[in-house]
Amino acid sequence: MTKRESINDFLNAKKFAMVGVSTNKNKFGYVIFKELREKGFEICPIHRTATEIDGVKCYKSVDEIPSDFEKLYLLTQKTQTNEILTQASRKGLKHIWVQQMSHTAETEKIAKENNVNLIHKSCIFMFANPVHIHKFHRNIMSFFGKLPK
Repeated sequence: MTKRESINDFLNAKKFAMVGVSTNKNKFGYVIFKELREKGFEICPIHRTATEIDGVKCYKSVDEIPSDFEKLYLLTQKTQTNEILTQASRKGLKHIWVQQMSHTAETEKIAKENNVNLIHKSCIFMFANPVHIHKFHRNIMSFFGKLPK
């Protein structure tokens, strides 16, 4: 599967769990959560301490999410990504998007060893019906042939 096909498959499901959602409305983790929900995505938030965000029940870890969530979006610090990726692969999640700047060289290795279809080095906002600055960036990337094929 090409990277573009992986991205389309991930987003066409319109349903995934998300690690890195924030309760702080000024943080990127909250902004992504809110905007994706407004665009019709069903998001299962994973947060260590929150019980709900905007009326949506939160789960403490990847291990707790309902089984009908088969895809995972990670918006974490690099120091947390690989541990969560390993937990997710043990749970059987095989389609995982690691937000741009959240991955390490080890992330790719872990994904490959666990047969995980990994999307990384890409911002989800560039592909989930982009608006504002993300739409502008997407158009620039398209013009220069830099979008995934």
